[in-house]
Amino acid sequence: MKNKYLILGAAALLMISSCVDLDVDVKSNYTSYPENEIAQEALATDCYFAHRARYVGFYSGYIGLMEMTGGAAVAVSFSGDYYDEGPRMRATLHKTLPQDYCVDWYSDIQGGITKCNKALMSLESGDGEISKTAAQIRAVRAFYHWMLMDAFGDTPILDHLYDDDEAVERAPRKDVTEWIVDELTTVMDKLPVELNNANYGKPTRWMAQALLAKIYLNWAVYTGDIYSYEPSQTNAKINDCIAACDDIIKSGNFNLSDDFKTKFLPNNGPQIKDFIYAVPYTASDKDGNDYGRYHTWRRGQNDGGSGAGLYNAPLTNSCAGCFMMNPDFSDLFNLPGDRRNDCIYGNDPDGIVYQYGADYEKTDIPTYYKGELVQMKKTITLVEITDANGNVIPIGPEYDHLDVGANMTGWTQGWITNKYCLNPSDYNTYGRSNSNDVPVFRYADILLMKAEAILRGGSATNGDSAKSLFNQIRSYVHAPELAADPTLQDILDERGREFFDEGWRRNDMIRFGQYENETWLIHKINPDAGNRNWRIFPIPTGVMNSNTNWKQNPGY
Repeated sequence: MKNKYLILGAAALLMISSCVDLDVDVKSNYTSYPENEIAQEALATDCYFAHRARYVGFYSGYIGLMEMTGGAAVAVSFSGDYYDEGPRMRATLHKTLPQDYCVDWYSDIQGGITKCNKALMSLESGDGEISKTAAQIRAVRAFYHWMLMDAFGDTPILDHLYDDDEAVERAPRKDVTEWIVDELTTVMDKLPVELNNANYGKPTRWMAQALLAKIYLNWAVYTGDIYSYEPSQTNAKINDCIAACDDIIKSGNFNLSDDFKTKFLPNNGPQIKDFIYAVPYTASDKDGNDYGRYHTWRRGQNDGGSGAGLYNAPLTNSCAGCFMMNPDFSDLFNLPGDRRNDCIYGNDPDGIVYQYGADYEKTDIPTYYKGELVQMKKTITLVEITDANGNVIPIGPEYDHLDVGANMTGWTQGWITNKYCLNPSDYNTYGRSNSNDVPVFRYADILLMKAEAILRGGSATNGDSAKSLFNQIRSYVHAPELAADPTLQDILDERGREFFDEGWRRNDMIRFGQYENETWLIHKINPDAGNRNWRIFPIPTGVMNSNTNWKQNPGY
């Protein structure tokens, strides 16, 4: 049994409505402080998990958007199948539109902030003291502000409930960043430090420190002009990043003892020592984790008849298989012995896709579909488009459907990641839902952030060096260790190998100044893909319509 006990019961005890725009009445129904711990927990639970349904969302959520725009994933269509009016293709090509559902999770996160503000109003005790529950709610509210600020730039600082006639203004990104830091440091000592089942998936001191480390590492990105940012700019908070990392490291609460692949499986949870802050999912609750549907090859449910298919057990629900690895990103997975290579379909020397056993490990049984051996190709080749005279049109804007064809050739284009390998029984029973918890902050990230901060001029502490920190990662995944200090490019490449499908690729590529790099065919299909305006997403149309005093982000 997994983390179900964390989330059941709260909705029955207390319903807190979500708002999807900033103009609705959000006044609290509560007028007194609930002193009972059970009541406080019920009040807070909806706040802690307000982002869950849209966090993974490889179809229309947060992580999918970050991986596509960061150049790690390519969303393809199969001759119209999974085109769905093209929002995922536009994200891949750096041309997202305000009306695309890939960005409309903005309102869900905004609604989460409203839930936090309602709860905080109810928890005000009048003596000025910050309770543990209030501290946790303020920490997750700060995290939600970070999600919006990182993705959309200038964002309202919503630190209270607004009156119906009170105008809501976007605050400069720098001010939002500083407010988040102030919030986290204010509540830091009130946050729980214990790692137990009750705190899993909820803000702790270590979650707050990890978010601070992430903000400090990106300080020049967040507090300067994002459109002119260059990685050579001075970071005034680089040593603060190291200090936040050190607090987590010295706690002794986290380590890299878990096998890389094992810690992302459907039975993961509080026992994983690498997870600092994770989003828990339970398939039976159908609460948002649809990873398996989009990261299992298109016909992986069976062998074209009644056979087992990819998972050695037939899937009664179909698979989408429309998220492939960007071929350039695939090049990172070339280290001998690297356990992370085992989280990809198709990176066998011959591209053969083998069936997976009940232990989620690859067997020696090849996968067949209608008698044809399934062999994934690392490259992605689009279906040719011809003009009225039958001449093939060179790759250009006309290819924006990213059509690979609705046949065996198309379905096996590009490698596919299986980091969050699905449980066939859950997939069949609960409408394609997965039970894999998804980490937000990991100890491995803390080590690589500290290594990067040292390379960027920070002061080495506690006997650590960039090389020693880097090699801790290489050691636990059984990849070759470095004999010399890593370069910054080494750090970026290692982050790609370690954190793929965790939503960090866009963040990393911007910080390293490589977000506009030409990869695969993106720049040929969208000549404007190198425009720095695309570093920030458009404010969704619905949010703009509800806030007519706002201006759309540049370039949209």
